[in-house]
Amino acid sequence: MTQTGPAATAGPSPLTERRGFGDRGFQALALIAGLLVLVVLVLIAVSTAQQSVSWFSTSGLNGIFSTHWDPASNRFGAMAFVYGTVISSVIAIIIAVPISIGVSLLLTQVVPGKIARPIVYVIDLLAVVPSVVWGLWGILVLAPWLQGIYGSISSGVNGIPVLDSLFGGPSTDGSSFFTAGIVLAIMVTPIITSLAREVIATVPAIDKEGAYALGATRWEMIRGAVWPHSQGGVVGAVLVGFGRAMGETMAAALVIGASAQVTSHLFYTGYSIPAVIANQFGEAAGTMRSALIGLGLFLFAITIVINLVARGIVERSARRARGA
Repeated sequence: MTQTGPAATAGPSPLTERRGFGDRGFQALALIAGLLVLVVLVLIAVSTAQQSVSWFSTSGLNGIFSTHWDPASNRFGAMAFVYGTVISSVIAIIIAVPISIGVSLLLTQVVPGKIARPIVYVIDLLAVVPSVVWGLWGILVLAPWLQGIYGSISSGVNGIPVLDSLFGGPSTDGSSFFTAGIVLAIMVTPIITSLAREVIATVPAIDKEGAYALGATRWEMIRGAVWPHSQGGVVGAVLVGFGRAMGETMAAALVIGASAQVTSHLFYTGYSIPAVIANQFGEAAGTMRSALIGLGLFLFAITIVINLVARGIVERSARRARGA
């Protein structure tokens, strides 16, 4: 007898064929989008490198890595700006990380959901405040208020080894490496908090309940169950915030000052790569313009390295968690 009906048909149905085509199309689009990002990054690197060739050829390695920036004498050393960028970002991360992780744990492990939800909304709103607003607030409100505090700290640590070299000699108007670090810390804290909160919220409830069942306190539960599961993501969030702090332009330009110097005194004025590009690129020409573009290339490379390190740490933590 000849079978009829659905059982007699063989092979995929039209619906299955359409789904397969859609999957292949989505895979192709995702691949094209990923390659497009890489192509854009390569083009940015190549174009900036081409336009900064005259700076590299004129100054050489010794000139580029010097601390002297004097357009009048055609000397364009980059180390003062690299130092200002790194030191202000490090100050920001030192201030922001404990606050961000503490707030993330508070919102996910301590505060009830009804109370945590409005706080989350406020934190997310703070993350989208324009940087120029933070910069204006920093130079108009924060810097004058910190000026007297800097003077008191400077006089208090006068003559004390190490502390005197770090916190001695305050700036005259409150603009300094430390002020820039504080403003950048305020800017990156909502970002780190939001990312860390999302990571910590993914900890399985059964892990936390198991820790409580074994008699652990809340702190022991966080240390033994929450942190091992989320440490990779939290570290990645911190490095994302660090990259944001290093690339910040207007806020840093307004509060860091305008002195191209390398000094251990955190209350002195300084300069950063984004700030000098924003302040001087409009009137730059010739080798100076090439030098500013080269500084942008430096910042681009540093940001890429930070993101690659963050990616590696997250993947290593994920592999370790799967192995455990």
